[in-house]
Amino acid sequence: MKNIVLTAMAASAVLVSCGTVQSLVQNTFPYTTNVLVSTGVPADKEVSSTATATNVQTWFGGNNNAQIKDVRISDAKISVVSPSGGNLSAFKTIKIYVSSSGTGERLVASRSNISTNSSSMNLDLNDTGFLDSIVKSSGLTVRTVYELKNQTTSDMNIKVALNFSSVPAK
Repeated sequence: MKNIVLTAMAASAVLVSCGTVQSLVQNTFPYTTNVLVSTGVPADKEVSSTATATNVQTWFGGNNNAQIKDVRISDAKISVVSPSGGNLSAFKTIKIYVSSSGTGERLVASRSNISTNSSSMNLDLNDTGFLDSIVKSSGLTVRTVYELKNQTTSDMNIKVALNFSSVPAK
């Protein structure tokens, strides 16, 4: 009986430590961009803004041989940068797509029926599978598509913050 308890405790310790090691070697890397929503943008019409990532490329340098795998979107958030005290109540929908040279566009996050007066909001993540080929290529492009409920009374600057996670390839 004593051996069974000791074996169970040892097995538990090994499993917990394996989970700890996995979380230590898992990488998370950020991407941020700002989107300008001008006062002239009409309501009830999809508008898009595209930005090419430079900060993600510093993680990999457009290196398709980067020693990572299983890249996924792990977090997506939008927040109002300006005007001060601004909120997201003017937005109806937001969609975030990623692509790169030679790859198709993939929807990674979105939110519909936005009804918040908050200045920031987490987006719903789409299960797009692994994004290795997109993130490891040069020229990662992020396209933000949004639709307004009503026209804004002043220009708004929105920050889009994405986090990607990966594990070591070896």
